Amino acid sequence: MSSKNIITGALLTALALIIPLSFGAYLRIYIPPFSATLASHVPVMISFLINPLVAGMVGLGSTLGFLIMMGPMIAARAFIHVIFGIIGAYLVKKGVSFEKALILTAPIHALGEALIVLPFGAGMYKAFYIVGVGTLIHHFMDSGISVVLVRTVLSKAIAKIR
Repeated sequence: MSSKNIITGALLTALALIIPLSFGAYLRIYIPPFSATLASHVPVMISFLINPLVAGMVGLGSTLGFLIMMGPMIAARAFIHVIFGIIGAYLVKKGVSFEKALILTAPIHALGEALIVLPFGAGMYKAFYIVGVGTLIHHFMDSGISVVLVRTVLSKAIAKIR
């Protein structure tokens, strides 16, 4: 992995920490066991465009941010960011468009977060309807933000990193 990739991954990881820690009070919806901090998925989604290792690193940073901010159950949900990040980055690496990778990872993300709350005592309704559907909606909202950022502001910078 190049030093550019490491630095980019570190910056995206910093954003993955800053978003829930600094903006969670303003951008968060909390309906236990579901929570959504607007833009919290954006760093891991952008990391799709770098490589799977960077995506995994950013997902771990996101997990740490949510552990500090909201505790173990939400951190366990955030760990799914590692999984959907690596899968999304792998898809992009194999030639799938960024937008299509975001769409294809949405059900993995939503199902993963729904399943992860079951051992914490969430019933089926809360797990699949509150967390699963909520995560799916949140994933698509953050996908829209990510696509706009990548297509307008970040396209040239990402081309240089790759």
